[in-house]
Amino acid sequence: MTIKLYCFGESGHSYKAALALELSGLDWEPVKVDFFAGETRSDAYRQNVNEMGEAPVLVDGEFNLTQSSVIQDYVSEKSGKFGGKDAAERREILRWQFWDNHKLSAIAGMTRFLLHFLPPEKQPKEVIAFHQARLKAAYDVLNKHLEGREWIAGDNLTNADLTCCGYLYYPEPFGFDRTDWPNIDRWLTNISQTPGWKHPYDLMPGSPADRA
Repeated sequence: MTIKLYCFGESGHSYKAALALELSGLDWEPVKVDFFAGETRSDAYRQNVNEMGEAPVLVDGEFNLTQSSVIQDYVSEKSGKFGGKDAAERREILRWQFWDNHKLSAIAGMTRFLLHFLPPEKQPKEVIAFHQARLKAAYDVLNKHLEGREWIAGDNLTNADLTCCGYLYYPEPFGFDRTDWPNIDRWLTNISQTPGWKHPYDLMPGSPADRA
């Protein structure tokens, strides 16, 4: 049975789950969530898809799962990929997934939204500047960790990498220039050279062009 992933191209959190599915070799298909038309806030979506009103959502038969890191863990369980070679590596992966969702992706996603999906007159400039400063600290942590490393956890691509890259391939500027962070830049190249890798706008439905 084909796994369905409710997602949309502009969502870095959706990208984490979609990229894990795509690289895992599992049979899956995206289901577009019309976030910008308010679909996730609708009663139908909250009652039938996700009570939290968020994407991504994985549906595998009668099984429904939310939150990108949990979806990644499920993909690893089904495919045997990206979950770590032993218990110690799995804990290290979890450590970086939790870090990313608190320190990197959550702030990057919000900052990108405020800068590019709100009209200029509604953009909270001081909030954006504050978030960009926090992001610089997160980039520094990741960049230093990747010194002398090809991957975040272990010797191969894992969910730690698939999580932390979630917002870092998007073309819209939000204060991140990968060339400023050479170890991150090298690491992002490693991921994008993985056979089967796709850019978020190529992997999932929905892009800025859809709203033109």
